[in-house]
Order: sequence, then structure tokens, then C-alpha cells
Amino acid sequence: MPKITFTLDPQNRISQLDPRLFGSFIEHLGRAVYTGIYEPEHPQATKEGFRQDVIELVKELGVTTVRYPGGNYVSGFNWRDGIGPQADRPVRLDYAWISKETNQFGIDEFARWCEKTGVEPMIAVNLGTGTPQEAGYFAEYCNHEGGTTLSDLRIQHGRKNPYNFRLWCLGNEMDGPWQTGQMNAREYAHKARETAKILRCVDPDVELVACGSSSAQMTTFPEWDRVVLEELYDYVDYISCHQYYENEGSETDFLASFVNMDNFIETIVSTANYAKALRRSDKNMMISFDEWNVWYLRGDPWDAPFKDKNNRFPVAPPLLEDKYSFLDALVVGGLLCSLLNHADRVKMASLAQLVNVIAPIFTEEGKGAIRQTIFWPFEMVASVARGCVLQHHLPVPTFSSKYGEARMVQSAVIHNPEQKELIIFALNCDFSQSWALDINLAAFGRTRVREHSVLRSDDLYAKNTFDQPERVKPESIPHNGTIELPPLSWSRIIIAIE
Repeated sequence: MPKITFTLDPQNRISQLDPRLFGSFIEHLGRAVYTGIYEPEHPQATKEGFRQDVIELVKELGVTTVRYPGGNYVSGFNWRDGIGPQADRPVRLDYAWISKETNQFGIDEFARWCEKTGVEPMIAVNLGTGTPQEAGYFAEYCNHEGGTTLSDLRIQHGRKNPYNFRLWCLGNEMDGPWQTGQMNAREYAHKARETAKILRCVDPDVELVACGSSSAQMTTFPEWDRVVLEELYDYVDYISCHQYYENEGSETDFLASFVNMDNFIETIVSTANYAKALRRSDKNMMISFDEWNVWYLRGDPWDAPFKDKNNRFPVAPPLLEDKYSFLDALVVGGLLCSLLNHADRVKMASLAQLVNVIAPIFTEEGKGAIRQTIFWPFEMVASVARGCVLQHHLPVPTFSSKYGEARMVQSAVIHNPEQKELIIFALNCDFSQSWALDINLAAFGRTRVREHSVLRSDDLYAKNTFDQPERVKPESIPHNGTIELPPLSWSRIIIAIE
């Protein structure tokens, strides 16, 4: 078994890890909300109508923030439709997903669900069909204490104290031709700037996220980001990145998806640094990678349920319900390492999405819920990742991919001095070769391996189903003096510092 010899040192720090890196996303899309997180008739429903089984899985997953209500949906969203008594709420057509929205789950329900799950809300405002003024009214309803028409309306609706939402996204994917209200970069920057001014007037403590490119494949990338950052640099705290990956026939290319994510982030960082210099600014623009995942976009004809002309707008139809394989989980593990290794600039991220729609959690209406394979790498990181991300170098061979040369082992390392532990995450992309880790830990004093958990399978395309909900799950490897990364595996190694 070949060895990977490398050194770790607590002084070689990339950045303190921000817990918001482990966020997710709930959109009014398919069954994400209805029969996903909200199902009043479910046997395990809370008094508010939330699925308790899903709440428990969200807590187990370790999600810290949730972006809401979209996504493409937000560009036709009217926040007023989802407030007040549920019986009085209007039913609307959703232009994004050709569905019918009942608005039985709205902003108050979302806020209470976040309180139940212990996650921080990230609210998106409509900059498609919406206006800066309406975004300001939305923030006033949510965050102003009282004494105005809209804040008093919130109190009338039963919420005396403000929601105090801190995170606000200025629209969604406004560069995309699929987006309701698409505009060019300068048009968006102007609208977003005026919205930012109003939102900060209503609540000076808000943190704002500008729309970056919808993917690295956009023909306007990274010019869109340059223009937006030049115009908005002094008005926002983050610029967003969105990117999805899928197996297009080459397993090696798919495993190398982390190379694309690395390049995407580094291009945005360079673009942001240019804007910083141009604006003579003292601040670094941070990144919110608030949509990322494996999504079989090309193979999912989401318009299929709408071919019936007599039922073009169903309520909560099953859309984008990808069933994830072990291979998909490996790719997600590699992407998580990329996010960790850019923790100096990527301060927030959202696995898109959370339940049913390209999601780690999958439910049956009226029945149970399971953990999809991609649940596990996320949980294995989010449940323990605290402290500082360390710079390190693994001297491993590379393999060729459509994204360029990729490391055979993709890894990330976290030092948690409070818990006195080191945590190593590693994706072994080698189809046949195990690798042994030979780590020089002299800078940490006495150490010992406390845990080695591994996600592996003899079938790359194994999936978790309601019949076999634990076909793919982590297992513990006894430590025999050697830290071994099995072929095609995702590992978490926890080293105690004594």
C-alpha cells in the first residue's frame, strides 16, 4: 500500500470556519415544502403542521442556515400572499415551476419551522417582478419593532416580536434566461443597489447577498460578476455562487467535480479582489455559495407533469426528485472539501435543496422519511467541523478530467483546539488503490486516532430506498496503527490531541 507522507501544523491556518458553511435551501418547488417539511395531516405532524420526522433529520444533518423561499420561485413571489390567517390567503400560479401555490406555508410558518429546527433563516427578496420598495416593505413587516402599518400588521397576525431576519438575498439568478424578470448585469446592479439602500435603512444590521453568476458555464461569466461587484461592492457583504454537477457518462470526470468548484471560487475571488482595488476598499468581499449539489439536470424533464392541458398547474407535483447513488455521495464529499479549503472567502453555502427536491432527505406523503446517500458526507462534516481549516499538501498523483488535472485524493483538515482534536476528511478517487496516511503531527504533541469513519460500497450506483434505507451509510474502521483510505471511499478521521 503506497503512503501519503505530509505534515500538519496548527500555524498553517486558512481561516476560522464559519458555521454558516453548512446551510441548505427550501424553495416552493415540487414537494420541498408540501409533504416535505409541512404536512398537517401527517401522523407525526406538530401542531403547526410540520413533519416532526423531518425536523429530527434536519437536526441530525447539522444544517445551520436555510435559504427561502427560492430560487427561481422568488422572482414571481409576493410576500404578502403568505401572511395572515391561512384561510384568507390567495392561491396563485407559480411561473417558475408551472405549479399552483396555495400559500398555506408562508413567512410566519417558515420562521417557526426555523425555530423548531434551530437553523438561521436566509430570506430572498423578489427582484424579478418585485421592486425595491416592496422589498423594503417586506423587511419592515419582518424586522421593524412596531408603530408602523406593516409592523403593526405583523403584530395583528400574532407575532409581537420582530423576526429579526439577518440574512437577505437580493434576488436569484437574475442573469438566467429562465428567470422571471431576467436583466443584464448593469440593470440588476442598479435595482439591487437601490434595494440594498432601502433594506439597510429599515434595518442597518442586515447582511446582504448579491446575485453572482448562475454557474461557471454562463456565457456572461465572469463579466456579470465584475459589473455587479463594481457597482455593489460598497452595498453588499457577499456575492453568490451557484453550481451543480452530474455524471455525464465519465465516472472519473464526475469524481473530479471539485476541480471545477475550486476554479469557480478562485475566479470569483480574483474578480472580487479587482473590484476591491477599483473601489479603493478596505474590505474583502465574501462568497455565499448558496446553491450547490449533484443534480441530474439534463436527464430530468421537469415539465413532464404539465403536458396535460387540463392540469397545467398542479399543487406541489413531484419535481426534481433525484435518487442519489453512492457515487453521488463521493462527489458531494469532494465538493465539501473544496468549500472547507476556501473558508477564508466562502463564509456561507447552501446545499440545494433540503427535502425531496434534489435533496439529502426524502419523504413519502403520510409515511416515512429516509436519508439519501448524500446525507452522509454532509452530516459527517457538519456534525464535527468546528475551529480552523488548515493549509496542507498531499503529495499524490493526479488524473486527467474534463476539468483539468485532479488530485487522486481530495482532502480537508480542521483543527479544533477547544475540543483538542484534528479532523481529516478525504475522498479517495482511485478505483483500485488504497492509500495510507503517514502524518507528521509533531507540532501537536502527543496524538492518537480516536475515530475513522468511512463511506464505501461495492456498488457505485447503490442507493438508499424505503426498502433498504441503510444500504449506504458510514461504518467505523478499527485503528490498527495505519490510517488507510480504501479505494473509492469518503473518510473522516478524528485525531485526539493529548
